[in-house]
Amino acid sequence: MQNILSLKQHLLFAVFSVFLILPLWAQDVAENSTEKTSLLGLLQQGGWAMFPLGLTALFMFFLIFYCWRETRSARFAPSSLSDALEATLRGRDLDKAVSLCAGTNSVLSRCLSVGLTKCRLTKPDLNREKIEASFMDNVEAEEGAIGQWINYLNVVAAVAPMIGLLGTVSGMISAFQTIGQVGMGDPSALASDIGEALVTTATGLVIGIPAMVAYFIFRNRLNTAILKTVESGGDLIDNLVEGEQ
Repeated sequence: MQNILSLKQHLLFAVFSVFLILPLWAQDVAENSTEKTSLLGLLQQGGWAMFPLGLTALFMFFLIFYCWRETRSARFAPSSLSDALEATLRGRDLDKAVSLCAGTNSVLSRCLSVGLTKCRLTKPDLNREKIEASFMDNVEAEEGAIGQWINYLNVVAAVAPMIGLLGTVSGMISAFQTIGQVGMGDPSALASDIGEALVTTATGLVIGIPAMVAYFIFRNRLNTAILKTVESGGDLIDNLVEGEQ
């Protein structure tokens, strides 16, 4: 128990010492440096943590592009398909309706084509309950398939700051070791270690914040598109059941 308390005291003293030295180090750099650090030099200063952070950033850019493409309204319920299917389903021409769905790559066409296989023209309501159930099941499956990629943005938003924090801890440990070797009389000896700690934290936040914003944007886009698809599908099923008036 005493060893644990002693360890905690040493850690608290080291952290306090680093934060006391940090302003002195910043002032020394500002006074003695004649050139600003380049972006490449800043990234190199981040140390090993910049490699996983770089991969995380690339993955984030891929997800943003992919989710933007997959949540476009044209990929869910294009108005041209709805207009073509409306007249076809009113005439109860199922073969033509399935053919129109097969010729369009959209969530509405894929889900409705499966639902139409449950239609039974011999029944008074054309087996409407099963048509709607099949349609909704496929819509939920489509939403899950697209939503899983959007959820990865949330994972990136949580993981990137954690990697940055891990780099910060690594830099602090190196700073403590440097203090143990050269003492606290030369703040410039801690420059690389403190630079690693600060750069990795900033980089993790620079990746995590846009990922979180993109997550909520694409989640709202998906919800809106799914609602529109459900409404369009429900109207088309109504046209099929009601038929020509």
